Amino acid sequence: MDNRKRNGNVYTFIYAAIMVIVVAALLSFVSQVLKPRQVANMMAEKQQSILRSVHLEGNLYERYIRDTVVGPAHLALYICTLEDGTRKYIIPLAGKGLWGPLRGYLALNGDFRTIYGAVFDHDAETPGLGAEITTAAFSDSFRGKSLYQADRFVSLSILKPGKAASNPNAVDGISGGTLTSRGVENMIRESLEPYLPFFKHYE
Repeated sequence: MDNRKRNGNVYTFIYAAIMVIVVAALLSFVSQVLKPRQVANMMAEKQQSILRSVHLEGNLYERYIRDTVVGPAHLALYICTLEDGTRKYIIPLAGKGLWGPLRGYLALNGDFRTIYGAVFDHDAETPGLGAEITTAAFSDSFRGKSLYQADRFVSLSILKPGKAASNPNAVDGISGGTLTSRGVENMIRESLEPYLPFFKHYE
């Protein structure tokens, strides 16, 4: 009886081990099959975010955008040439919010001082609060704001709602999303600082 029980346990263990191997192999196969599509979807989402930062949408990336790198650190830079010939310089942003990563793109005018457009995204901010950084109402408030006071880079402040209307270096934050707003403020400053030598070179 003990031998039969022992053999049964061995068979159960072998069966479970085989099933684990088979399932792992299937998951790996599915992952490899889907990976090109996932990469393509991520690239398409990235391109649409870049376009939205310059107030464009649709299948227009190849028409308006070229990507390059600048400086010894090979910083990513996206250059948009609009129909009137003006150029906008788009900088990727990465930071941390209340619950997880923040990201976005900030488009600058050719003076490298004023903002032409912005787009933001997140992984886990609170719906109805910090997650509101993805709305047009928030991102549109950045247009025309300045990153400089006289010749000094000050980045951009995000203030309590209703406090930034007359401030050229600030926007209103998200009501109830103070920590996420602060995360966006820090993300912009920290993401832009490495580009300052490039800005100065082209002033």
